[in-house]
Amino acid sequence: MNWPAVLTLAGGTYLLRLTGVVLRDRVRLPGRVERYVDLGATALLVALVATAAFTDGSGFAGWARPAGVAVGALAAWRKVPFVLVVVLAAATTAGLRHLGVP
Repeated sequence: MNWPAVLTLAGGTYLLRLTGVVLRDRVRLPGRVERYVDLGATALLVALVATAAFTDGSGFAGWARPAGVAVGALAAWRKVPFVLVVVLAAATTAGLRHLGVP
């Protein structure tokens, strides 16, 4: 492991987060820009979830994992407690794999 690279990235991430806190009250962004930033963050999160749900290595992960993610997303949208969301998603994936769904 390349520790200098890890420490540099950790420091950069910390400084980036600190900049947001420090400049929050000093910099005023137009409402339209704030909306685009919110949409961009949401798009990045959706892309991360989709990539993790549908791929395994360089190929398709099978249908059990996306089904578990969908059940977890539905449960989270219905404001189910987080622990239950995780259990429902895992149980769905495990149940489908037990039934032979890849």
